[in-house]
This record gives sequence, structure tokens and C-alpha cells, in this order.
Amino acid sequence: MAGTSVSGIGTGIDTKSIVTALVNAEKAPKQNQIDTQTKKTQTTLSAIGSLKSALETFQSAMSKLNTTSSFVGLSAKSSDEKIATVTSSNSAVNGSYKLNVSNLASSSKVATQVMATDATTSAAGKLTITQGSASGAGASYDIDIPAGASLTGVRDAINQQLQTKGITANILSDANGSRLVLSSTTTGAGTDLSISTQDSALSSFQVDGTVQTKDANGNLVSGFVDARPKDASFTIDGLAMTSASNTLDKTISGLTVNLVSTGSSTVEVSTDKEGLKKSVQTFVDAYNALISTTSSLTKVSSTVSSSSTTTSAAALTGDATVRSLLSDIRNELVNTQSSSSTGISMLSQLGIMTKQDGTLEVNSTKLDKALTENYSAVSGFFTGDTGILKRLDDKVDSYTASKGILDNRETSLQSTLDSLSDQQDALDLRIENLQTALSAKYNAMDSLVAQLNATSTSVLTTLNALNNRKE
Repeated sequence: MAGTSVSGIGTGIDTKSIVTALVNAEKAPKQNQIDTQTKKTQTTLSAIGSLKSALETFQSAMSKLNTTSSFVGLSAKSSDEKIATVTSSNSAVNGSYKLNVSNLASSSKVATQVMATDATTSAAGKLTITQGSASGAGASYDIDIPAGASLTGVRDAINQQLQTKGITANILSDANGSRLVLSSTTTGAGTDLSISTQDSALSSFQVDGTVQTKDANGNLVSGFVDARPKDASFTIDGLAMTSASNTLDKTISGLTVNLVSTGSSTVEVSTDKEGLKKSVQTFVDAYNALISTTSSLTKVSSTVSSSSTTTSAAALTGDATVRSLLSDIRNELVNTQSSSSTGISMLSQLGIMTKQDGTLEVNSTKLDKALTENYSAVSGFFTGDTGILKRLDDKVDSYTASKGILDNRETSLQSTLDSLSDQQDALDLRIENLQTALSAKYNAMDSLVAQLNATSTSVLTTLNALNNRKE
């Protein structure tokens, strides 16, 4: 039957079992070595991946915190956010400001004269769109219009070239026909839009955005729509001011005020201890999460039974890379910020201390005291090129960067796995050849014994026959 083999026919010995035992005995030491090394390498590679992921998460948290807004120490509020909203920077100071908005900064919107909805250009030409002056003294942009272009084609040509400049075109239509309407996102007096041309085929598109042309009934023929662009007008503590933009980022030092509507509001800037405490706690939590991950990857655990105690080590227990990483990070935690001139140069001054397990904890009483006495120094300690967040990120980056320490470690471990795979292939081939050779030898022996037994039986039969004749 196909697939069936019988051994020991000649000798009565199970030669197949003997071959299997010899082959297994030859294979076992090397196989155990490959299996052990493969498991250990795969476990280490997985642990390195977990460590790298934890470090990248830590870096992401540091990057989000490393902004002056995270540790600004001040909060700015508007009493009526329907009138104005406000944000503060680290250079803001405590204070209160009465804001009264008379009008908002507006932008230019102009309309051409009415044309037939299906009108097309009779010849190619060029439209010049100017922002700032109808005479061309402002910023000018030339738009090439092909012959036979429809109103839609003219609109699309303008949008394609000027949308990035904040200028867009659209079409308004009614029973009388259609007209082109241009709008700008640029606000402030003197930003009027105008369209001019030297080509008679495009003369119907001309519009002076500084004036309005109306018919006998007072209806708009062409020109600016509603009103010309103007500056925002407002007072701060009674001082009259204007701005071409509704975003006031230089009017009150350290504040950005966004005008929303006309009316009155009070802008107040005060110490934001709770915001600072939240940012400090976020830093501590991010650091502790990293330490918890490294601890789980390096811990040694013991299992106690009634008869013995078993000790097991994690994947990176005693790993030199982890020891070096933790040393680099902890050195930055205890290093004094030598460039600090603001009164805070180490974490302990903020009540942030290291626990026995390596994690950080915050002493709320000390932190409150530090923030009350020196809140303005917190941002400089944490943020900026010399802040602790940047220094920690620099240390971690050498491990997580492309072709950095962990990348190289992963490459080396993968190379080891590839080598072990090659060794497994070589072992399998050697064992296969050994099994073939041993099987051939034992089969040959069995055949020889079978032949000898047959010869012996034949000789004995002959001798017995001779003896029987003599009788």
C-alpha cells in the first residue's frame, strides 16, 4: 500500500524506531538551541517595540506641552464673547481693559454689470484685478481669458489663480441676466477690489470698486456692494483706536483679541494657577506612564509554591539599553537648569519629587506655594530650547529616531532571527539526509540478514534431506 513502510522483516528488529531515535538524538541539541534563541530574540524584539512605542508616546506628550500657552500662568477672559474673544501669551500681565467696538473691519465685495446668462467673450483678452486702488496702484493680478469663454469660464479662471490670494469670484443670476461678483478676505480701508481691461471684448467685466453706479431707480448697476471696506473702530479704556483687521494681536501687549461684533466687553487677565497645575500634572503623568512601561519590561517576579520559589525575569531585565535610557532621563530630572534666571531651576522647587519606584509625585502644598510666589518662572523652566521638556525630548530622540539606538537594536534582532531561520533550514536538511542515510543502511542490513536466513534455511533443508536418504 502506498505510504506504508515495514521494517525488520529480515531481523525481526524495528529498524524504523531505531532510525527515528538516532535522528532525534542527533537533532535535539541543535533544535533546542535554535528554539531557545528564537523565543528569546522574538520576546526581546517585541519588548523593544513596546519600549519604542512608549517613548514615542512620551515624546508626543512633551511636544504638546512644550508651548508657552501650556505654561502661560495667566488666563484671559472676555466678559462677553459675542463681542470679543481673547487669548493670552506668556508676556501678558494682570489687568482689566474696557473694550467698546463701534464697527468691525470689513472686506471688499464688488459686482459687474448685468450680462446675458449665456454670454461668451467674442475674443481673447486680459482682465486686471486690483486690490487697493482702481487706478492700479495696489496689488494687481492679470487673468488671461480665452475667446469664447462663458461667464462660468471667467469665474473659474479667476478662482484658479486668485483663491490663494483671498480673492474669489461667483455668479449671481436673476430674470434680468447674470453678473460676476468678486469677494476678498482681506479687511481694512483701502482694500477695494476693481476690474479693468484694455480689451474691448471684455469691457463688460470692468468695475470700479471705489464707487457705485446706479440706475434711475437707485438700483446698483456695478461697483461696490453694500459698503466699501473699512477699518475696525473701537476704544480701549476710552482710547480711540482703529485696526485693518478684526484680530488685534498687537493692541494690548501679550493678548490677542478677536473682534466678533459691535458692543462693549471687559477683557480681564488674571493668574491661572489651576491651568499651570494641570500642565504640571500632565507632565508628571506622562513621565510616570513611561516609567511604568520600563518597569514592566525589566521587572523580576517570583512565584512561591508549597515546595519551591520560582523566579522569572522580564524580556529586558538587566538590558543595557534600558539602563542607559533611564540614566539619561533621570539625569535631566535632577540637573539644575543653569540658564534659569527666573527663580526656578529644578523640579523639587515645584514640589515634584521622585518616589522609591522611580515615578514622580506632586506635593500640592509646595506646588501651590511656588505658583503663588513665582508663577511667571514656570513657563521658562518647562518650555523653550533650554526647558526641561526640550532636554528630555532630545535625550529620548536619540533612542527613537530613524536609525537611532532602538532602530539599530531592532535591525540586529531581526538579523538574528533571519540567521536562526537559516540555521533551522540547514538543520532540517542535514537531519533529512541523515535519516535517509540511516534508513538505507538499516534496510541494507535487514535485507542481508534476510538473505543469510534464507541461505541458512536452504542449507539446513538440504542437509536434512541427505540424512533422510541414508536412513
